[in-house]
Amino acid sequence: MSVTLSRITAADAGEVLTIQRAAFVSEALLYGNADMPPLTQTLEELEAELTDADGWVARIGPRLVGAIRSREADGVLLIGRIAIAPDVQGEGVGRMLLEAAEEHSSAEWAELFTGSLSEANIRLYERCGYSESERVEHGDGTAQVFLRKRLR
Repeated sequence: MSVTLSRITAADAGEVLTIQRAAFVSEALLYGNADMPPLTQTLEELEAELTDADGWVARIGPRLVGAIRSREADGVLLIGRIAIAPDVQGEGVGRMLLEAAEEHSSAEWAELFTGSLSEANIRLYERCGYSESERVEHGDGTAQVFLRKRLR
């Protein structure tokens, strides 16, 4: 599997939205709720977001199979919306995207979050060097889990 990474652009919005929706369906099933921003975001909202967001896309041949968005603020690389096509999840694409975002950042720290039921995500982030830094309980048995990694 030959994966090519490139910077994300607003021109990628349609493909990114397709991958994002496909990837986050499993999250919606875990939490019993499809009313989450990655699934409700419109193409117009995503295009606007991608005009000032940094990030990367992964392609196998011409097919977009993954995306990651990031933004630097106060010495922290804020990573969000990692989305990998379901048929290539577990093949290292998420790790490649994380590494690209980290390597091209001048931030001292990287931070991301996921839900407490998203065990596969948490395992991936921990294997990539992230450690839990905060857990915000939702009162329904789930929590938002924040993870951080020192980059420099």
